[in-house]
Amino acid sequence: MRTRNRLRIQSAIRNPKSEILLGAHMSIAGGVHIAIERARSIDCTAMQMFVKNNMQWFARPLARDEIRAFLEHQQRAELPSIFAHANYLINLAATTPLFHANSIRALSEELTRADQLELPFLVLHPGAHRGDGEEAALEKIIASIDKVYRKIPKTKTKIALETTAGQGSCLGHRFEHLAHIMDNVREPERLCVCLDTAHIFAAGYDISSESAVRKTFREFDQKIGLDRLAAIHLNDSKSGCGSRVDRHEHIGKGRIGLAPFRFIMRSRRLNKIPKVLETPKEKDLREDVENMKTLRGLIGSAQH
Repeated sequence: MRTRNRLRIQSAIRNPKSEILLGAHMSIAGGVHIAIERARSIDCTAMQMFVKNNMQWFARPLARDEIRAFLEHQQRAELPSIFAHANYLINLAATTPLFHANSIRALSEELTRADQLELPFLVLHPGAHRGDGEEAALEKIIASIDKVYRKIPKTKTKIALETTAGQGSCLGHRFEHLAHIMDNVREPERLCVCLDTAHIFAAGYDISSESAVRKTFREFDQKIGLDRLAAIHLNDSKSGCGSRVDRHEHIGKGRIGLAPFRFIMRSRRLNKIPKVLETPKEKDLREDVENMKTLRGLIGSAQH
């Protein structure tokens, strides 16, 4: 089944209309396969989704018919890139034993669900130290990731560590945090990175001009490596640079401006990296349509 799906997806990627991997986070209400229909209803070529209710620790296992409905959906090949986001309760740096144990179990189960749906990676916020300090928290995150992958050694789905805004005691707001984790886990090949434009801006990376966004991506390449970049969350920010407040805004309507989005959409090096929106929207997805129209309008003939 994996081979058949891979061939169909590769065929879609070769289609010029599918060259830009652009889309949005889609709800799985009604079933995981319905998310595909929602994404394709507004011409997405990339999609992020949860693999279960994102505000609950655990869920019943996916049934075979649910997995089959997703993998064999007639529109699946029209989405060259689908990946998942972990639930927001997980904190691999948690100091409370029960909370930490729940985080380990939840992440293991969500990686398993994502693997059953043949998703390449699961985006994860690294964790928050809750007063224990960054150094101790980073070591706990490393040990936790090692423990998770020991529990599920055959799972192919990777963890994509997400850059964060640095709210409260959240880690991941510096590229060095993610680099340290990836360089010290037992199986670094099972990790990659998801960069969020609103988060890095709020964390203090000024990307509000073309020269500034170029500098930021050079720093990312030096400290983490563009080869480890698996996805980009395209979000403008309601909060200012360095505010460490995570508030997403529609493209071009926030404090960042259009410069970084123009750079990202035109960059040849970033061309094959899926880009998804996580901006506010109603059920009719009108806001996603408008944001994608804005982003596609930034693409010119010249690419960097």
